[in-house]
Amino acid sequence: MKKILLYLPLFFMLSCGHGPAQLDENKKLNTLATEYVRLGLNIGQYDTDFVDAYYGPDSLKPKLPPAKEFPKDSLLANTNILMNELKIISTNAQVDSNKMRADWMINQLVAFGRRIRIYSGEERPFDEESKELFGVSAPVYDEDHFKAKIALLDSILPGKGRVSERFQKLANKFIIPKDKLDLVIKAAIAEARKRTMAHYSLPAGEAFTLEYVTDKPWSGYNWYKGNYKSTVQINTDLKIFIDRAIDVGSHESYPGHHVYNMLLEKHLYHDKGWVEISLYPLFSPQSLIAEGSANYGIEVAFPGEDKVKFAKNVLLPLAGLDTAGIELYFKALAIRGQLNYARNEAARGLVNNTMSKDKATNYLTKYCLMNDETAAKSISFIKKNRSYVINYNYGQDLVKNYIERNGGTAKNPAKQWELFGNLLSNEVGPDQLLQK
Repeated sequence: MKKILLYLPLFFMLSCGHGPAQLDENKKLNTLATEYVRLGLNIGQYDTDFVDAYYGPDSLKPKLPPAKEFPKDSLLANTNILMNELKIISTNAQVDSNKMRADWMINQLVAFGRRIRIYSGEERPFDEESKELFGVSAPVYDEDHFKAKIALLDSILPGKGRVSERFQKLANKFIIPKDKLDLVIKAAIAEARKRTMAHYSLPAGEAFTLEYVTDKPWSGYNWYKGNYKSTVQINTDLKIFIDRAIDVGSHESYPGHHVYNMLLEKHLYHDKGWVEISLYPLFSPQSLIAEGSANYGIEVAFPGEDKVKFAKNVLLPLAGLDTAGIELYFKALAIRGQLNYARNEAARGLVNNTMSKDKATNYLTKYCLMNDETAAKSISFIKKNRSYVINYNYGQDLVKNYIERNGGTAKNPAKQWELFGNLLSNEVGPDQLLQK
């Protein structure tokens, strides 16, 4: 299959102008983009979770050490001033790409304001928070929705008793031995990379470093370093199952976070000089795109039965594990994937103080089929990151629906990869995903 060229994505072709008015507009926007980056880096001096990645010039980093007290009011004032100036450009833009950039930064700045308030201790209800931070509010599901999925699992899992225990018994057959973990993870990443390279031309010199860590609230993380380099960390606090190797290979690296950040850096920062993209604020609409696309990328890279085939033929033998029951396990995993929104409900309850920690833990074990240690880790993640959890499931569904709505289906994989690549290479916001 011919490689898809991402340098001039037709779906996002933008007009450009070179008259005096257009040049002034471009100059003004680039100045505001620089101030956007400065502001984000300044917030990051205080809120150490705010900046997920930055690969722009050192000259934009704060010159002075942080003040003893968090300058909430001045940061909010600067955020609002910048938003208002960008709104003027958006309203009067003579260049389509300038309006798009202005709107994208405005949405990001809404999240800046909410995160500043959260850091100051000003909290809002879960759905209002997620709307300001990530541009969307995830749908709400009652327990009957999850009970129906549990009943479906009950019908396919062997044995009798609680569904969560029976699922865990099946899953425990496919725990990767610690002495085989590195071998299996690297094999999965290599396969994901090969599949991605069949469709995309990645920047020369791109690479990642793989590390195994402990005592983290997450199971895996991609730290993008710029210059097409990443550090991928795998948390070994918890048991790692065979499917997780494939998920890490796709979500954290190819065609997930590593590819997403590289394509933005290449096409927008280096090729177009859009300095705003050099800053990735974690609590912003960009994370809805990042997490949603990284989860959807697993399906793009390993469509249909490819995951179970690859696990059965390659990963399980490498791990020294029996392949018996692997088809049933992946069938159960597909159903469990439909239960992911139960994690949102646990998070919504914890953030809104309508669920105790014990009730939320019970929700996660009962409906997300987590074991006790995984549920405890998930509670820790929610306590730290709050409404961020919606990016994994609702973000994935929005990306999937967006791609399929525009013709990128499993029956047309070339179109699917093309649209996915365009999504990864441009400043796309939640509004674009939601458009019918």
